[in-house]
Amino acid sequence: MRILGHINDIADPGSKGFKFADQSFFAVRLHGKVYVYRNRCPHLGIELNWQENQFLDYDDSLIQCATHGALFIIENGSCVAGPCVGKTLEAVPFTINEGVLTLTELAPE
Repeated sequence: MRILGHINDIADPGSKGFKFADQSFFAVRLHGKVYVYRNRCPHLGIELNWQENQFLDYDDSLIQCATHGALFIIENGSCVAGPCVGKTLEAVPFTINEGVLTLTELAPE
């Protein structure tokens, strides 16, 4: 298990990135709910963000790949625009206990 931090450290709506050794993840908070994904675009396998903690589009309604402009639905990670339409981001299992966001298990990349 790896503690990511407190959910209050993530704006609503907003996003925050996390790194552990050679693995990268991000969390998105929207309407009080939290979603956690591996930080890897399904198109080229690169990280989604150019700027730290910047994973959402201009109106905070979709996850956006900064390299290709691909857009993903926040709630399920499905790509709805760009070069990887039909593919999805890899959701990562997590828990929230007293506001603390923790990854519960990590599969190898």
